Amino acid sequence: MKLAVINFSGNVGKSTIARHLLAARIPGCQVVAVESINAQDSPSITIRGRQFAQLQDTLLTVADLVVDVGASNVEELLGVMRRYQGSHEDFDAFIVPTVPDRKQQQDTAATLAELARIGVPPERLRLVFNQVDEESPIERVFETLLAYCAASGVVQPRLAACLPFNEVYARVRGTDCSLIELAADPTDYKAAIVNAGSPAEQVAMVQKLANQRLAKGVVPELDACFAALELQELAQGAEAPDEQEELFVARAPRPKAASAASAARPRA
Repeated sequence: MKLAVINFSGNVGKSTIARHLLAARIPGCQVVAVESINAQDSPSITIRGRQFAQLQDTLLTVADLVVDVGASNVEELLGVMRRYQGSHEDFDAFIVPTVPDRKQQQDTAATLAELARIGVPPERLRLVFNQVDEESPIERVFETLLAYCAASGVVQPRLAACLPFNEVYARVRGTDCSLIELAADPTDYKAAIVNAGSPAEQVAMVQKLANQRLAKGVVPELDACFAALELQELAQGAEAPDEQEELFVARAPRPKAASAASAARPRA
């Protein structure tokens, strides 16, 4: 499965989603970062947007890949993809994370519109509602973005594809820690705290216990979000036309012009 995680906006959790939501649930999957000024999670490979030929070679020669497109490289990468006609078809899906902030919702609409312009059909687009407040309905928090999706038909939102805010992502950022491995860690850190040989070691064990507990809570949320994205059905690519119509309800033609998205994202 080949996936691109993309948004014009920064601070929507692209690297977190690429690494902890997607790649962690695709056996043998590699993460490639299209270099960003905001890259923080130490991906396996880093390239620049203009090096699309290198990325295309990788896409065509590996079975499973998640491409994390940094916000500062989205326009450049999409521009190159326009020149490489049909290159968007190398991806099984484009994952577009979004967060509650109004600007990020507007940038998300602009991202969806640009992907539609290069030929990505609605059934290959997925929204992930990130950093949600469990006490606030998604329909209300993301009212601006959902209204655009309904009017344009550019994507069919799956409201269950959501992730609540959790500090564990910031705690493991910049490390090689897998949340799945952290959650499965059998270490008795409470005993380790008692038996620590120094205050510094005791503090380290306290931090590891906190990470372990947070990971145990967040892994089921990640599992549920991944299931809601229904990516395996795209990878199989073998559904009959009738089945596809049932799966992707309310499929509408791509917008001829994304006025809401264009207005939302001013250009210099």
